[in-house]
Amino acid sequence: MQETETSRRRFLTLGGVAAAAAATGGGVGYLFGGRDSGGGLEQLDGPAKSADEALARLMAGNKRYVQGRSMPINEGNARRAEGVQGQKPFASIFSCVDSRVPPELVFDRGIGDLFVARTAGQVLDNAVLGSLQFGVAELKIPLLLVLGHEKCGAVKATIETLEAKASAPASINFLVESIAPAVRNAKPTIGEDHGDVLHNAVQANVDLVVAKLRTAPILVDAIASGTLRVVGGVYDLGSGAVRISVL
Repeated sequence: MQETETSRRRFLTLGGVAAAAAATGGGVGYLFGGRDSGGGLEQLDGPAKSADEALARLMAGNKRYVQGRSMPINEGNARRAEGVQGQKPFASIFSCVDSRVPPELVFDRGIGDLFVARTAGQVLDNAVLGSLQFGVAELKIPLLLVLGHEKCGAVKATIETLEAKASAPASINFLVESIAPAVRNAKPTIGEDHGDVLHNAVQANVDLVVAKLRTAPILVDAIASGTLRVVGGVYDLGSGAVRISVL
């Protein structure tokens, strides 16, 4: 009886979806922007025509994630098979390695959608820069989002190391030295009405990385030609929401 009732509810739900899709002039795949691969609906929307479209896709996916409505997007057999022929990601994400901030989940995207680079505190080095330049030069990705997050451990460690006038061990000190300018930029704005040092430093770090990328070779030319946009955002650990802070 339970199985029959469940099947009935599923039938009615799909019937309602199909009716809504028919009203818009398409089938179920049209409504969801994809097709049924047999393992769930997949959104196979491919490259974005502009940075604005790419950003809109990201924010729509983040809204679904925040609301607990994430879909099985671009992760099934059809998408995997399509990827064998090549990749056409619509956005690049440069984010922190923090395990609580996986970009594909945060933006409700799947295989082949996002071109992701991650380092602690979004510290930029030549390997990351070269990867992001490749995404623009070879894959023609129109949007690059630098994604920081609240309570970033790398930024917190930098603040503590600077306050102690010490050095971090081994190559961790490279992270501290790279994030230190953001911490120093944030401190003059600290006060009762301006939040705490960590909150401000996280934002300042995103600002500085965006500024560096906007003047980097290849990227600067793509920005000037209108084929690339570099923006920044901050992820809230509690709500799951991304706030675009640098346009």
